[in-house]
Amino acid sequence: MDFKMFSELILIEQTLFTLPFAYLGLLFAGGGTFKNWLLVTIALLAARTSGMSFNRVIDVNIDKENPRTKERVLPRGDAKPLTVWLIAIISALVLIAASYMLNRFCFYLSFFAVFLLFTYSYLKRFSSSSHFYLGFVEAAAPVGGYLAVTGAFAFTPFLLGFVIMAWIAGLDIIYAIQDREFDEKAGLHSMPVKVGIKNAINLSGICYACSFAGMLFAGFTGNMKWPYWIAILPVGVIFVYHQILGRSGRLGERYSRLFKSNMLISPLLLAGTWASILI
Repeated sequence: MDFKMFSELILIEQTLFTLPFAYLGLLFAGGGTFKNWLLVTIALLAARTSGMSFNRVIDVNIDKENPRTKERVLPRGDAKPLTVWLIAIISALVLIAASYMLNRFCFYLSFFAVFLLFTYSYLKRFSSSSHFYLGFVEAAAPVGGYLAVTGAFAFTPFLLGFVIMAWIAGLDIIYAIQDREFDEKAGLHSMPVKVGIKNAINLSGICYACSFAGMLFAGFTGNMKWPYWIAILPVGVIFVYHQILGRSGRLGERYSRLFKSNMLISPLLLAGTWASILI
């Protein structure tokens, strides 16, 4: 498997987009050391690679039947399932090793993280709560970043985790609208299947509102300065934009806009938090 195919397998652009999640935890914990930043980066890249690989190989038969996903690496036969299983397992071991080098607390929790990464793909087979489970998986990034510095639980990392969880769940609900007909026929569970598209979009809006409220609360509890508050304003605008897209009735042709705008959120939050700390 060459790098181009590997990048396609794990969606490397989205992998890079998740790095700021963990960096937010580092910054809210006081910044940490270069070693903290390096090991957290390795751990998150390994976690993302493992999670995406598990997802692709576990869902390969579903992806073969879905018109939207049948051209992915595994369904089209450009990689062997065994290869992807090995990538997933090796990446999980790298995650555990990096966590061990951070501190004992992170090491113990890394096994739970691997469990989450492995089990996510199975949840949609029997529960429409998979959107929130995905958000919970992504929420581990800021919590892990914070614990990498402090080695102890506190309120702040869970608040950051809540922000990420609600945001990602809201996004994933909108994303699942495009697969509603296929999921219903295949017996898969999602909020658009369970409650309908209109109610699913409303639920997504509630998730976004909760996420933005969490950002406000994190700013107050973290004594963030003006760059942070300026940074979260366009985040709120992007959330509103997503809801407008969802309600437009033409979401199918606008998913690229949804994701391009979404990829601005984590850099905005990171830049605002970083600048706030430096001032």
